[in-house]
Amino acid sequence: MRNLTIRELKAGFEKKEFSPVEVTQSYLDRINQNRDLNAYITICTEQALKQAEISEKKFLANESTGILEGVPISYKDNLYTKGIRTTSGSKIEENFIPDTDAGAIRTLQREGAVNLGKVNLHEYAFGITSNNPFYGPVRNPWNKEYTPGGSSGGSGAAVAASLCAASIGTDTGGSIRIPAASCGVVGLKPTYNLVDASGVKNISWSIDHVGPLTKNVDDLAVMMEALTGVSYSENLQEDIRGLRVGVPRNYFNEQIDKEAAALYKQALDNLETLGAVLIDIDIPFTMDDLSLVSVLAVSEAGFIHEHSMNTAIDQFGLDVRAAVEASRTFSALDYIKALKRKAELTEQFEQLFQQIDVIATPTLPDTAQKIGVEEFEIDGKRETTFNAMIRYPAVFNLTGQPALSIPSGFASNGLPVGLQLAAASYNEKTLIRTGFAYEQSFLKEFYKKRNKAAELV
Repeated sequence: MRNLTIRELKAGFEKKEFSPVEVTQSYLDRINQNRDLNAYITICTEQALKQAEISEKKFLANESTGILEGVPISYKDNLYTKGIRTTSGSKIEENFIPDTDAGAIRTLQREGAVNLGKVNLHEYAFGITSNNPFYGPVRNPWNKEYTPGGSSGGSGAAVAASLCAASIGTDTGGSIRIPAASCGVVGLKPTYNLVDASGVKNISWSIDHVGPLTKNVDDLAVMMEALTGVSYSENLQEDIRGLRVGVPRNYFNEQIDKEAAALYKQALDNLETLGAVLIDIDIPFTMDDLSLVSVLAVSEAGFIHEHSMNTAIDQFGLDVRAAVEASRTFSALDYIKALKRKAELTEQFEQLFQQIDVIATPTLPDTAQKIGVEEFEIDGKRETTFNAMIRYPAVFNLTGQPALSIPSGFASNGLPVGLQLAAASYNEKTLIRTGFAYEQSFLKEFYKKRNKAAELV
């Protein structure tokens, strides 16, 4: 049951082949059997079973059901859950119990989603390893010595290891797509503010996004329908002949591991095999622009965490403490210039998308690194793990345009590698169509291998 798609789960419920309670209990059992992955901070056993019982009664009575009726999912622990502690991966808020649900959670629970629990993350979502100093490191299901990426590392690991049917994460500089690529799952950063982002402990209200991580693109379409009320299922098409795919001549092909570059080239060849038209493009983005992420995220995080900085600075983890303290080094002029350049980049990319349908890039310049590795070498140049891993995905946090990561294969170390697809604002349908066509032709064996690996963790 755990390897069924969301649609297959719903069909099984409707045909009475199995029940929401049985499926939920199966997931709960699996979570408890795989505690060593450290994907969950809080497991909501009682609430999950109660929600599953309500869904089960609806199916037995043949009542109308929601899009996710009886489907067990997880939530990153910086999304507020009413009556359930929401730690944000921090010591400071380890006992915080919200009196309201985050907007995305409220929406999904109206659609019948079952809450299995709150998944682990990098402290305050402010990092890309999910090596949490207070709740322990999340481990990559493909190799437990490695990180699952971050900051939504618990989401990525839980989806890959079949510890939930899908998960909701947040993304400031790649925090959905980095774990999606690192764990071999599908992750979408939707258009800025397309998904309700209320009730989230933000890093940066300017560039934070809320979105889903799923096992496949079909599940992604269902999750987006539940989150937005818009139908995406008609875009699950295998025909992408004539799709104009932008292939960057610059930036996204710089400072990249040779294996990651080769897998990216293979992915482009695969798209061309499907009938897509590859078009070389120049990207209006440089390494100088990447620094805008720090200016905006750190400045706004300083405002959000001002009280804790003044009263509990010693209770932050070392890396997050350094980040929030750095907020005092940026001036108002720095912040305003960053906002202005952000607006310029958004417009420049929108103009670029008038010439092409999607941009295809590597999601990351390398695979996930071992837990504790904070710096590594690519092409003879050393770089912090943080800077390396946000370099490609963070571009679309600044522009606010939707970006999708799907698997593209494995590196020689056995870890997954991702392909990033980006489109014009509010053009998630094109990403879903492209991702689905790619997956149907080239990822079936990958998914079989992932399901088999999940049974072995």
